[in-house]
Amino acid sequence: MDLLDNVDFPEIHWILVSSVVVLSSVWWMAGRQKMTSKPSNFPPYPEPPSFIFGHLLKLAGDSRQTMRKWRQKSGDIYSLDFRGKHYIVINGYDKFKDVLVHHADHVPDAPPSFLTRILNEDNKGIAESRGDNWKEQRKVSLSILREFGLGKNVLAERIQKEVSIYTDTLAGYNGCPVDVRLPTTVSISNIICAIVVGRRFEYDDPDFLQLIGHMTNAAKYFIWLPLLTFFPFLYYLPGDLFYGKRLVSSFTEINSSFSQAHIHLAKSRRQAAPDNFIAAYLDKMSRKLQGQEQTLMDEANLVAVIRNLFIAGTDTTSAIILWCLLYMLHHPDIQERVYLEIRSQVGEDRPVSIHDKPRLPLLNAVVMETQRHSSITPFATPREVITTFESHGFTFPKGSVVLPNIDSILHDERVWHDPHRFRPERFLDQHGHLLQPEQFIPFSIGRRVCLGESLAKMELFLFIAGILQRFKLEPEVEGELPPLKEVYGAICSPQDFRIRFVARCQDGDVAFHA
Repeated sequence: MDLLDNVDFPEIHWILVSSVVVLSSVWWMAGRQKMTSKPSNFPPYPEPPSFIFGHLLKLAGDSRQTMRKWRQKSGDIYSLDFRGKHYIVINGYDKFKDVLVHHADHVPDAPPSFLTRILNEDNKGIAESRGDNWKEQRKVSLSILREFGLGKNVLAERIQKEVSIYTDTLAGYNGCPVDVRLPTTVSISNIICAIVVGRRFEYDDPDFLQLIGHMTNAAKYFIWLPLLTFFPFLYYLPGDLFYGKRLVSSFTEINSSFSQAHIHLAKSRRQAAPDNFIAAYLDKMSRKLQGQEQTLMDEANLVAVIRNLFIAGTDTTSAIILWCLLYMLHHPDIQERVYLEIRSQVGEDRPVSIHDKPRLPLLNAVVMETQRHSSITPFATPREVITTFESHGFTFPKGSVVLPNIDSILHDERVWHDPHRFRPERFLDQHGHLLQPEQFIPFSIGRRVCLGESLAKMELFLFIAGILQRFKLEPEVEGELPPLKEVYGAICSPQDFRIRFVARCQDGDVAFHA
C-alpha cells in the first residue's frame, strides 16, 4: 500500500502550493536536527537512511514485512533514523525481555507525540504519560478497576450478560450474511462503558454510535501519527492530506462529547458510594486534595485516562474477535472440534461461564492462537532512553528511542517453527492440556504491560465461547472464503467481510437467551 493510497486529494492548485511549502519546510527543518555522533557499538542500520526522512517512509504500507526483512539482514537489534532521531528496534524474546524488564529503569517513559502536543496533553493519562504522573495514574486506575471487579467473577458475570445480548443480536440475523464489525465493537465498548460511566448503551443509541465512530476514525487515521510527529507542520497545510485534522477532531470529540460530559455528570451527582470509574477517580482526587496529600490527579488526567481505556480496550478486543471469526471460516474442522468440546463439557442448555475455562483447553488454545497469529499490535509502546546503557553488546544512548517489536516474538520461527500457520495445537501438550509458553506476550511485558490484560482475557474467552456454542459460522457464499488481509491503523484489523451465523439449536432443542 503506497503512502498516499485512498487519500481524498484537495484541488490541484492546493496540491501544488502545498508541495512547494512541504519541500521548502522539510528542507529547512532537516537542517535543524542532525544525527549526533554514534558510539562504535551502536546497532547497525539495515540499509542506509534516505535524505531528510531517514527510514520513516520506508515503513509506509506493510511495516510488518519490512521489519521482518530488516531483522533477517541486521539481526535482533538494529537502528533506524526517523528524521535525525535515533530509534533502536528490538526483536526476539530474549532481547525484548532484557531491555524492557532488566533495564526497565533506563527506558521507563513513552516519548511525546504530535497528539499530546496538539491536544495540550503532554504527560497526561496513562498511555503517553511519564515519570511520577504515569506511576500515579496507572496505580490509581488499576486500583479503581479492581474495585469494580477487574480479575474477579463479578466482572465476568457482567461480561456474560453482554455476551448474551450480543449473541441474541447475532441470532436475529437469521443466518443471513452480515458484517458484524459495528455490533462487535459496540458490545465490547459497552463493557468499558459499564465500568467507566456505570451503564451500558443500546446498540442503536445515536450518541453512543457517534462515540464509536470517533474511536473508529481515531484508530483508522492513527497510522499517520509518526509522520505528523516528525513533521508537525504538515498538520497546518491547507486541506487534510495527511488526515491530521480528522485525527485531532476525533480525539477532541471523544474528550469533549463523552469524557468531559460524563465527568460533569458525575460531579453533579455527588455520590456517597461511587458506582463507576469516573466517580471513583473524582472521589479519590477530592480526598487527597482535602487531606492535603501530594497528588498529580486532576481532571485533565482523567479525560486522557478515560480515552485511553476506551480506545485501548475496545478496538483491540473487537479486532481479535473478528480475526477469530475469519480463522474459523478458514478452518471449519477446528470450529467443529471447539463446538464439540463445548457441547461435551458444558452442554447447550446454559451459556459458557468463566468457571468452565479450565475444562475447555481447545477453546483457550484457539483464543491464544488467534492473538498470536493476528498479532494486531505489532509494536509495543516506544520507550525513551533516559540514561545510556548496554544490552547484548550494543549501546543504547541517552535520548534514543526503543521500538519493541512484539510481532518478531509472536511470529518467531525459532519459537513457533511454522508461525504463519493457524495451528491452535501449538498451545496444547500431548495430553491435550493447555500450555503457557513464556514467549506468548500479546499484551507485552514489563512496567507498561497492558492495563486491561485480565479484562481482555475474560472478554475474549466468553465472547468466542458464546459465539461458537450457539452458531455454526459459514461464509457469505458457499465455497468463497473472505481473504485473511489486514487493514493498518492503530491496530491491524481484518478487512471488512460478511459472515453467516447459523443457529446450532435445532427443533426441539433448548435455547437460552439474555
